[in-house]
Amino acid sequence: MLPRFRRLLPCLCLLFATAWAVPARADVDLTARAIAAPGVQLQQVSLHVGDDGKGGLSLRLHAARADIPAMGWRRVGLDLEGALSRDVQMRWLLDGTLALRGAPGNALGNADVHLAVDARANTLQADITQAKARASAWVPLDQTSHAQITLKNLPANWLAGLLGTVWSGRPTGGRLDAELALDVHDNGVQSSGEFSLAGVGFDTPAGTLAGQGVNGNGRLGIDTQGGLARMTLDATLRGGELLLGPVYAKLPAHPVQLNLAATAGGGVLDIGRLRVNDPDALQLDGALGFGPRGNLEKLRFERFQARFPAAYERYGSAWLDTMGLHDVRTTGALSGNLDLRVDGPHGFAFAADHLGLATADGRLAIDDLNGGLDWSAQSDRPATLLGWRGLQLYRLPLGRAQAQWRSQGGVLALTQPLAMALFGGTVRVGELDWRPAAAKGQRLSTSLAVTGVDMAAFSKAMGWPQFPGTLGGAIPSLRWVDDTVELAGGLSVNVFDGFIDITRLALAQPLGPSPVLAADISLRQLDLAAVTSVFDFGSITGPLNGSIGNLRLVGWKPVAFDAHLLADQGGRISQRAVNNLTSVGGGGIAAGLQGAVLKLFKTFGYKRIGLNCTLSGTVCHMSGLENSGDGYTIVDGSGLPHLEVVGHQHEVDWPTLVNRLKAATEGGGPQIR
Repeated sequence: MLPRFRRLLPCLCLLFATAWAVPARADVDLTARAIAAPGVQLQQVSLHVGDDGKGGLSLRLHAARADIPAMGWRRVGLDLEGALSRDVQMRWLLDGTLALRGAPGNALGNADVHLAVDARANTLQADITQAKARASAWVPLDQTSHAQITLKNLPANWLAGLLGTVWSGRPTGGRLDAELALDVHDNGVQSSGEFSLAGVGFDTPAGTLAGQGVNGNGRLGIDTQGGLARMTLDATLRGGELLLGPVYAKLPAHPVQLNLAATAGGGVLDIGRLRVNDPDALQLDGALGFGPRGNLEKLRFERFQARFPAAYERYGSAWLDTMGLHDVRTTGALSGNLDLRVDGPHGFAFAADHLGLATADGRLAIDDLNGGLDWSAQSDRPATLLGWRGLQLYRLPLGRAQAQWRSQGGVLALTQPLAMALFGGTVRVGELDWRPAAAKGQRLSTSLAVTGVDMAAFSKAMGWPQFPGTLGGAIPSLRWVDDTVELAGGLSVNVFDGFIDITRLALAQPLGPSPVLAADISLRQLDLAAVTSVFDFGSITGPLNGSIGNLRLVGWKPVAFDAHLLADQGGRISQRAVNNLTSVGGGGIAAGLQGAVLKLFKTFGYKRIGLNCTLSGTVCHMSGLENSGDGYTIVDGSGLPHLEVVGHQHEVDWPTLVNRLKAATEGGGPQIR
């Protein structure tokens, strides 16, 4: 829009001069295959000047195609009609209508136009109005490369062609006012002036830069000489939404200062200076860079200071959402710097001041975080202290701790072991090395030891039945490789007077919306009396051994495993436990033992109990101790009355099996009558 008057008017004046030179009473028709002026080319042009029947002259100009590269206009149709006259001040005037076809943003589709040429004042003035929009320009006749332009209530969409010449973005709505100076040179244009925005929006094909409902005012400078477009902006914004790469802002109603300097060309946008000042939320100085496809190639914050919760609500929620952290409650303050480039992070430092953070789902919470970290990929940095009053990971509340860190050779490492309380026990972190710049391969390695953790409290926090016992074990090597946390060694849980050993534990996408966990679990000498009492399954005595191999959970829900449970040292089993095992296996009581006889006994002796389940997809393939006809034996009785429980369903729908187990452990299992 800005160069429109500079480009069109000299060409029009040439045509008007031709018209004014003809005899007053003659009709003149001129045609041309093409008419060219600096920056403008008209093709298939026709001009008619004739008597308007009122003692004056009328003009009709038609161009099938108008190309104005500086405006980003290609193949735009043009029709101009109006009355030619000369006023008492000897100015030449044109009053009429202007209609463009195919202009970007549908600019000037039906506009009123007034042109005045004042030779004594050395000025050409143009006023164009359409609905509520108005554009005016003043051009010196002896320096047509310069113009003063006023825009009032102009639809932002009309600037689509002009913006398209310097970057890939396009306006999507809103209006603007502006007072601008424009200079046109052989190799580009220069423009500067003041503007105000009302509900302006814009976006880009890659979606990395966008705005909606932005209001504000400021000063703008544009220089397109030399191939690259250079822009400076000093603005005060009030309300609306902005997206600048990873930074998404919900602007407040009060003023926010935005200052930037950028260059654009070949689809590349480099914001070399970016300053934001939102007094009660965020201040930052930095730079952003975007590649030809809109991908972020540079993010550098030389200084930032964020105050919460305002900074999260206005600027941080979208960024944390991409990390799987939703509906975060925040307090305190955070300051520091960040250097992120196309090949990964090159450095960061931050200082926390009573920072608090907690996700709504309880996966992560930090209470009263103080101190900081200082890391560089190239140079060694001074040691720092970082402490907290409480840290919660996956609903596990870890106690107060303080860690000392040091960056050397691109590795951020603990300088001494770190111990945290957990449910009456201790989690001890030994060596920990973190490589923030590692895009692939090993990013983190550490060792862990867990001692004396109360299993009842642990299982309650995880939403499980409250197991008695203690949790302990050592993980000599925990590694974060690519996007997976891998554990060497294992954990040994001392529960039910036996042990549950967890090995080959790996957790992929730990902070994503659907973490994937894989593990092998071994059960050793668990006291079945204690197990069945916790699960309210019915009483069974004797030791239990078994395994759950190839366990795989997605979003903490099982999708595959190979489970084998075996109690082969004998014991007693209650009526209710018999009923529930019968329900799980979809079977019945074998050897002719009737329900009426079964009720005469509270418990029964057994020699062996065995049940296997291999989950594949949504189907659990069931088996037991051994095949028995068309079924499989689950309970092999001992003594009198001799009891045998046989399962008949070899394939059970997993949700159905879960419902059966839930009913059994909640006391809702079937009763034998």
